[in-house]
Amino acid sequence: MKQIKPIKGIDATVRVPGSKSYTQRALITSALASGRSIIRDALISEDTEYLIEALRSLGAKIAQEGLDLVVDGTGGKLVTPSSALYLGNNGTGLRFLTGTVSLGHGTFVLDGNSRMRQRPIQPLVDALNMMGVKACCVEGNGCPPVEVRARGLPGGKTRLTTALSSQYLSSLLLASPYAEKDTEIEVSSQLPSWPYIKLTLDVMAHFGVKLGVSERRLFSIKAPQAYQPREYAIEGDLSSASYFMAAAAIVGRTIKISNINRGSLQGDLRFLEILETMGCNVSTSGEGIEVTGPLSNHEDLSFDLNEVPDMVPALAVVSAFRKGKTILKNILHLRAKETDRVAALTCELKKIGARAEETADGMLVQGVATHGAEIDCYSDHRIAMSFAIAGLAIEGISIKDPACVKKSFPDFWEKIESLG
Repeated sequence: MKQIKPIKGIDATVRVPGSKSYTQRALITSALASGRSIIRDALISEDTEYLIEALRSLGAKIAQEGLDLVVDGTGGKLVTPSSALYLGNNGTGLRFLTGTVSLGHGTFVLDGNSRMRQRPIQPLVDALNMMGVKACCVEGNGCPPVEVRARGLPGGKTRLTTALSSQYLSSLLLASPYAEKDTEIEVSSQLPSWPYIKLTLDVMAHFGVKLGVSERRLFSIKAPQAYQPREYAIEGDLSSASYFMAAAAIVGRTIKISNINRGSLQGDLRFLEILETMGCNVSTSGEGIEVTGPLSNHEDLSFDLNEVPDMVPALAVVSAFRKGKTILKNILHLRAKETDRVAALTCELKKIGARAEETADGMLVQGVATHGAEIDCYSDHRIAMSFAIAGLAIEGISIKDPACVKKSFPDFWEKIESLG
C-alpha cells in the first residue's frame, strides 16, 4: 500500500524514462539486423526486460550499459528456443514476437501471465496463416499461448482486422522485410492508435527499410530487405510524461518535463492540446515543455481518443477535477489492455467522489473529486500512476499495488516524491 501525500505547490523539473514504444520497436529491428546496434537512453522496465530475454532466446546478444542497450543482431536467422517465450503481460512484446518468430524454422510458443492469456491475438494469427504461416492459439480461444510452426515467412498478400489493436499490424510490418517475397497487407477495418503505426514506420525507416503506405489501408513491403545496424537514441516517453502534465493541471502550478518536445511523433503529445483546451498554459522551454495549471475551463467537453489510448487514464483523472462534463469516446479498445480500463477507471473515480459512467464506446466523467480512497490498480501500471496524481490534490488516496508501475516506469514513486 502506498499512501500519497498532497502537495500545495509544485515548481519542478522532471525527466521521464525513455519511450516504451520506441524501445520495443528498436529492440526488434536491431535484433534482426546484422551487426551491432546501440540503443541510447532505452527504457529499462519489466516489459522491456521480458522482451530482451525473449530476443536473447532467439539468438540476439543484448548487453546493458547504464541506460544503453548494445545489441548484436541475428541477421534474421533465429535460434529455435527449447521452451516457450514468456512475456508476462507485455502485449506489445508478445504480439511483435508472434510475427518475428515466423522468420525462423521450427516450433515457437509465446506465452504470458493470466491476464495476457485473456488478451486477443486471433486477428494477427489469422493474417499470418493467410501468408502461409502455420500459427494457432493453443487453447482455441483467440488468446495466448500462441504456437507458430515456422519455415520462414512466405510473404504475399494478407488481410488484417485491427479494431482491437494496432500492434497486429506493427508485428506484420516489422517482420515483412525478411519475407521470401513482397508483402501486401490490407487493413479491413478502422485502424486504432494510428500514431503507434507511425512510430513503427519511423523506426523501420531509421534502420534502413522502405515501404509503401496508401491511405492507412494498404501497406506494401518489398523483399528481400534487411535492417541495418544503427546507433539510435530513444526520446522521453510521452505516456509517462502525461502523469506530470496532469499533476500541474490538477495542483495548479508548473512542471517542466525536460526530455520531451513538441515535434515528437508519439500520439500522447495531444495531451498538451487537451490541457490547453481545459485552460492550462503550455510552453516550450529549452529542450523541454512546461505545463502550468490550474484547470480554468469548466465547460462540457468531448474528445475522440481512438488514436491515443494510453493517455486516457491520466485524462480521466484530470477530468474528475473539472466541474463540467468530459466525454471520452471511441475507446472500446481500452477494454483489452492490461485490464478493462474503461470499467476500472469508472469504478475508481466513483470512489473519490467524481461522477463517472461507462458509455457504449467510452466514458463520461464529471467532477469534482472530493475525498480519498484505497485505489485498486487491477495490476495495471497506468491506473496506479493516474490515481497517484489525484492524491497530490486531495487527502487520503492510497495505492494498493504500487509495485505494478515497474511495468513501464520503475522509479515513478521517487519522481512523485521529488515534486514535494
